Amino acid sequence: MQTKNVTVMKSTFKILFYLKKNEPKKNGHVVIMVRITVDGDQVQFSSKLDVHPDNWDTKLGRAVVNKQSAEKKENLRVSSLNKTLDEIRAAITMHYTRMMNTDGYALPEKIRNAFLGLEEKEKTLISYFTQHNEQYAKKVGKTATQKTYSRYELTKQRMIEFLKSEYNISDIPIKEITVTHIENFYLYLREQCEVSNNTAMKFVQRFHTILLFAQKSGLSFLDPFNNFRFNFDKTDRGYLTQEEIDTIYHKEFQSKRLEHVRDAFIFSCYTGLPYCDIYTLTAEDIKIGVDGKKWIMKDRGKTGVESLIPLLPIPLEILAKYEGKTKNGKLLPVISNQKMNEYLAEIAAICQINKRITYHLARHSFATEICLTKGVPIESVSKMLGHTNIQTTQIYARVVDRKLSHDMNVLERKLRTAQNGSSQKAG
Repeated sequence: MQTKNVTVMKSTFKILFYLKKNEPKKNGHVVIMVRITVDGDQVQFSSKLDVHPDNWDTKLGRAVVNKQSAEKKENLRVSSLNKTLDEIRAAITMHYTRMMNTDGYALPEKIRNAFLGLEEKEKTLISYFTQHNEQYAKKVGKTATQKTYSRYELTKQRMIEFLKSEYNISDIPIKEITVTHIENFYLYLREQCEVSNNTAMKFVQRFHTILLFAQKSGLSFLDPFNNFRFNFDKTDRGYLTQEEIDTIYHKEFQSKRLEHVRDAFIFSCYTGLPYCDIYTLTAEDIKIGVDGKKWIMKDRGKTGVESLIPLLPIPLEILAKYEGKTKNGKLLPVISNQKMNEYLAEIAAICQINKRITYHLARHSFATEICLTKGVPIESVSKMLGHTNIQTTQIYARVVDRKLSHDMNVLERKLRTAQNGSSQKAG
């Protein structure tokens, strides 16, 4: 019998080809079986190949030419058979080596299943990624945005590249993912993809979302993220000052196109609604509140959380301006996000505002300049923004705190100057 011994990390690995002689076929051929042994544990399965016992060498575990026959056809068949057996051996050895390198151990059953393609595809990371993203795609335009969907697709692609680059595998069972895989994915993003810490953490967050999706789908496993700590760098959101908002609002544009874009943007500055929610805003989203005034009551497209926003005078004026003049039941003349951002850049240049104007900036301006700096409680701001966690809103408070500190320093200097002036007069 021919065996192949490979020792990796003190593990004994053997592959044996033998004949299943008790079930011969009508032509006298019998099936060639494969036996995999790791540290004494065995598993066997059919190779789907067959050979006549007269053409088999038990000691070598290979097909041989019957000495009583010198047919060229038989020689070719034997040669082809042995080539296939060599390919089987090589493939099995590859799966064994991969498992030892990634997991530190290899079970005969797992090696067999990997070779036969019997690994539970529905329970692997990339398959769950695909399933999640396909479901998410159906929500685009309803409760989800194309931008977020694209980010999940990019995360899936980066994960595929990572598994190939770091482990030379195309997929990995969910249950085999460890905190080491998470940390290595983060390092891969930072070093190979050259992204910032916060961007890498966002990718890792989406990775975690897929594992949570797998759990909700019924897969039972220990979440490796329990041993992983997310570490975002604190950043402050930019915003427009009240003066800059007023400059844009009162600017007269020669182009109706820029006027429409400006109006929709200013509407966002005074409501905090992101582009996707302004794009889908209809009369059904405007309701009368307990105070008898008009409010926006709309589920956020991104999170599904309801935003409750009182309509201030300026957004009311904008709605009145376009009443009955828009199509498809929309309240505002909103074009594609890409074109919108192009025109907003043009507006910034015309208004001489040296900031990258986007709907994100409008939303940040609403939270910071329109609300928090004017005394609106952060709990109310969080509700209006449709945040699921008030901690998300806290980032705006840091901006306000610095502004308050700056204002108080200015006040302190003025008081000191006034005091010094009084002292001089008294002297």
